[in-house]
Amino acid sequence: MPTLHKPAIYLPEHIITLEETLDLAKKNFKDNPNLEKSIELITNTGVKKRHIIQPIELATLHPGFGYRNAVFEYQSKRLVPNVIEEALSHADITAKDVSAIIYVSCSGFLMPSLTAWLVNKMGFPLQTVQIPIAQLGCAAGGSAINRAHDFILAHPDSNVLIVSCEFCSLSYQPTDGDIGSLLSDGLFGDAITAAVVTSRAGNGLELQRNSSYLIPDTDEWIRYAVKDTGFHFRLDKRVPGTMAPLAPVMAELASTHHWQIDSLDYYIIHAGGPRILDDLCKYLGVQREKFSYSRDTLVNCGNIASSVVFEAYRRMHEDSIFKSDQRGIIAGFGPGIIAEMNLSQWRSAEISRLTA
Repeated sequence: MPTLHKPAIYLPEHIITLEETLDLAKKNFKDNPNLEKSIELITNTGVKKRHIIQPIELATLHPGFGYRNAVFEYQSKRLVPNVIEEALSHADITAKDVSAIIYVSCSGFLMPSLTAWLVNKMGFPLQTVQIPIAQLGCAAGGSAINRAHDFILAHPDSNVLIVSCEFCSLSYQPTDGDIGSLLSDGLFGDAITAAVVTSRAGNGLELQRNSSYLIPDTDEWIRYAVKDTGFHFRLDKRVPGTMAPLAPVMAELASTHHWQIDSLDYYIIHAGGPRILDDLCKYLGVQREKFSYSRDTLVNCGNIASSVVFEAYRRMHEDSIFKSDQRGIIAGFGPGIIAEMNLSQWRSAEISRLTA
């Protein structure tokens, strides 16, 4: 069965705290009628600090979409390779062993995809299948895991590299007073993550069953308004209520696998915001502490889009919370509104060798 190994992460050195975010909002939007409500929403996210790819003095300038995208290209090419090397080492493979690269991002655009550059620069086989995913937003992390799962089932003995590169701060809009845009300025952070899914068993999560689901007629609820100035985040006030229809879908997925959604051992959940996590706990019937790693990611990194599920899993792996054969679910949510879900089971390297 495909195995998701320990991810690697890079968090940019520049940090902005909640207090600095609020001071910035009050300074730049002091006459905006949405300011008071936006400050309330930003405070309620629970985000204490975020890592950003540029100093805030540069991030709050607006030199144009072209310049920002050039920053995305430069920084991704500068930083992604080291994260990949660490992820490959966690899976005990090299670039030559990779059959496909799934690259996800919703914060910059390159054509050809960064995957082509990686094949040329890092020694991946020229036959490497490239699968860039650009428009699933925060759900792309879960989707990447599912597509890696599918690829290995279709191509036995293959290995898939997943790369998530999210520089959300490059979408900061210093003149956009929309509540959704203002909230995004205090919610989203930057990160690069990478993880390997191998066809062989190992010390990681054995991927067993995946599923996707779209809530009908919600495609306008989370979106980008694409303008000359770049990506303007738009968020409908009904989004926090979407866990009510998604929780039964997650329960049904577990049931088809003969598992009970409320009695799993671990939950790797996209941390879109505190209400998303609170509501999901309530509707799934699980205790609040079951989502503690997702909450900690939100508090200390902000919403890092498609990288959230990898960072939560990385810290769970690093803290050695898993025990052999424990069962759990990975779930990413994003624009559409969609859910990308995967049921998995922890396998230790020792058990894997004994059963091989």
